[in-house]
Amino acid sequence: MRSTVTAEEIVKSIGRLPRDRAYCYVNPKTTEVIEVVDVTYPEGPIKIRRFSPSKGEIGAAAPIDSIGSAMIGRVAAAIQCNHPIQLDRVLGASYNTRSVLESLMAYTPEFYYCYPGRVEIMQSTTEIKRGHKHLLWQPDNPHELGKLVEAKTDIVISESTFEVVYKDLYVPQPIANGMDIQMERRHAQIQVALMMIGRQLGYLSWIARNDKGVQYEGQRLEQQKGVIPSEGRMPLVNGFPGAAQAASLVDCIWFDDSREMPAVMEIEHTTGVTSGLTRMAKLRDVAPGLATRYVVVAPDELRHKVVSEANKEVFRPLDARFFSYSAVEELYSLCQKRRITGVTTAFLDSFMERAIGSDSSQMTL
Repeated sequence: MRSTVTAEEIVKSIGRLPRDRAYCYVNPKTTEVIEVVDVTYPEGPIKIRRFSPSKGEIGAAAPIDSIGSAMIGRVAAAIQCNHPIQLDRVLGASYNTRSVLESLMAYTPEFYYCYPGRVEIMQSTTEIKRGHKHLLWQPDNPHELGKLVEAKTDIVISESTFEVVYKDLYVPQPIANGMDIQMERRHAQIQVALMMIGRQLGYLSWIARNDKGVQYEGQRLEQQKGVIPSEGRMPLVNGFPGAAQAASLVDCIWFDDSREMPAVMEIEHTTGVTSGLTRMAKLRDVAPGLATRYVVVAPDELRHKVVSEANKEVFRPLDARFFSYSAVEELYSLCQKRRITGVTTAFLDSFMERAIGSDSSQMTL
């Protein structure tokens, strides 16, 4: 039995869908339909049109949109046989064609849609309720091409702990000076850059558990030099009950040999800054004695958003820092060119802006 599916296989299956018809979304409440315009092999992109016949719209007048190769690859890497997958969880707020890809995949023979049960905990009671829509990959039980088929399943998902592992996501090239890389993979590239900066400064790096399968230069991140392989080997953190679990999905944490923790870092590539702040706040709540910097790493243009969110009452105890992408690039370049060593943790403050008390016009370090 096949255990993994590739982006090439997904694109090939969607390419077999007849072009002389429009496809409904899996969600029956959606009035739009989808036309497949063109498929680029082997791994995309896939060109589509979306329009609503109920509003008098026709396909020929609709703009052409694209399902990108990076998006397809990210979804493929998260799929496991007979394991329900929700594309919104995999892709977050990224990509406005998430539902289009989900629907087109469901029309291919190996994918079904399903509604696994979900655990709902209310005080002392636990109930199993009908869950949200998921895709289910069943390669050994194909259905007819071009049909939507619901799979009945007794699988139950705890939505408070459900995780998708982005295994074998490929970072195409070593990061060059200037980090001239594809935007779709910017999060992974920045994460690798932080790991490499940490290595040069003599730090051990923790990489989020669901990103350890990302590949760089032929190795998974968990196999890279200086990367901590498991939660049980994180210094400092394991001294606080529940802290290892709270830290496990943080994008990058630096530790040094003197048993200090220079930075806890969350990468926020889109405008959804609060998710990273919330994750770091949970870590601080269970490990209030940890001396560290809580850092939001984000594009320069999101500075105002980061400062605004970090100054909200719920996040002010973090005393968060803003580490801009341009500052990451600058520090990475310095580490690569000069092979700097022996710096103090205060050196990091020259690259990270303190958010508390900052405004959009003044930098406070």
